Amino acid sequence: MSSENNNNKSRMTWEGCSVLLDINDGDRLVFARLSPAAKLKIGNKNCSLQPLIGCPFGTVFQLDSSSDAAAFLSPFQSKGSVNNTEEIKDGQFQVESKDGQPSGESKDNRSLIDNNTAQSLTGEDIEDMRRQGAKGNEIIEALIANSATFDKKTSFSQEKYRLKKQKKYAPKVLIRRPVARSICEAYFKKYPLKIGFLRVDTLSLLLSMANVSSNSDILVVDMVGGLLTGAVAERLGGTGFVCNSYLGQAPSMDIVRIFNLSDEICKRIVRTSVSDLLSQKESPEQNPKHDVGSLESQSNDQMNASVSMEEISHSSENVISDVGAENAENSSFPALRACKAIKAGEKASQEMIDSWKENGFSSLIIAAPDLDTWTLVKDLLPLLSNSAPFAIYHQYLQPLATCMHNLQLEKMAIGLQITEPWLREYQVLPSRTHPCMQMSAFGGYILSGTKISSS
Repeated sequence: MSSENNNNKSRMTWEGCSVLLDINDGDRLVFARLSPAAKLKIGNKNCSLQPLIGCPFGTVFQLDSSSDAAAFLSPFQSKGSVNNTEEIKDGQFQVESKDGQPSGESKDNRSLIDNNTAQSLTGEDIEDMRRQGAKGNEIIEALIANSATFDKKTSFSQEKYRLKKQKKYAPKVLIRRPVARSICEAYFKKYPLKIGFLRVDTLSLLLSMANVSSNSDILVVDMVGGLLTGAVAERLGGTGFVCNSYLGQAPSMDIVRIFNLSDEICKRIVRTSVSDLLSQKESPEQNPKHDVGSLESQSNDQMNASVSMEEISHSSENVISDVGAENAENSSFPALRACKAIKAGEKASQEMIDSWKENGFSSLIIAAPDLDTWTLVKDLLPLLSNSAPFAIYHQYLQPLATCMHNLQLEKMAIGLQITEPWLREYQVLPSRTHPCMQMSAFGGYILSGTKISSS
């Protein structure tokens, strides 16, 4: 019975949970932590997020506002799918009659001229409607009724016109669950630098090539804001451990807070420095080739560059992280303000470290674009158990090629390969399926292999 309650809770939002708000089909993406005091600004209207508490993930809300009442979000009631009565034949749209037979009349947009004279409804008329309490949908219907060319357009053009007006006068908000895929897509779309340009298909390949499965102890070097750590912990599901290793100052793990991880999963995320893992096993003083000090200085420089990720909004009412803000590049990317203490990322105990030194980790995943890849791998690869897989992500090819060559010379691993992920996104709609016009042509590179015994 308890597991059933937990499953039901995971499908519903609750006070204090993190959500990804998709405004107008991806035009704006906002991370928020739900609370009665949290507010979301859409256009020039501030609306409370309290109606979103207790709703299933995937619910669509619509902004209702007028000049006399405050803006608020209400569940969107779909009117059902529109039955298109047009078929594409010979490049034109043939209109069907009521009995299903072609009427012989064709419609296209060749005769339409965009000279701003087709709409008879003025801006003053729209403001008068708002003052009288008209809602967004009523304004959209009025614009359609007063358009001289709307009936002459094809159904595709009519749909585009309606969607354009809907985004302006009646914006929609979709509640998305913040999981590894949605978080990665949101950051990659609007602020990819914070996650090292790690694309969602590349992230999935990292987890698969490193064989992240239940009851595994994964050694992670995460310099991409905590996205990799959260994705690994989410896949482990409360089994095994995620050891977030770092050099010098501990890197930011702000993105882990966005995952709605349970307390049991958070306890499985621990942190420790590379020097603690290498002590008594391979001291830097005993082996001058392992320049851990230089790596620590590189890590400190990298942390100074990304310190803005640790800035947290201190306003009790504004707990919004806007991924699609227009001035995002000139401002910090604040993390969600936690309603309770985050337990993820506590320091690993000495007993755990000693156990990992003796038995080795199950696999290794590295996403540290600003550190020297070969020096890092040379130190961390001996910490793995024999036949353990590893996967290393980098935005550029040359550091991975150098690391692969040195691994072959040192005979430290087998099955080495460099993979370049490739992804093509398609728009799939009735009678118009084609690749999306704006796609990411580059997803970085992954070096994978299997660790072997040096003896």
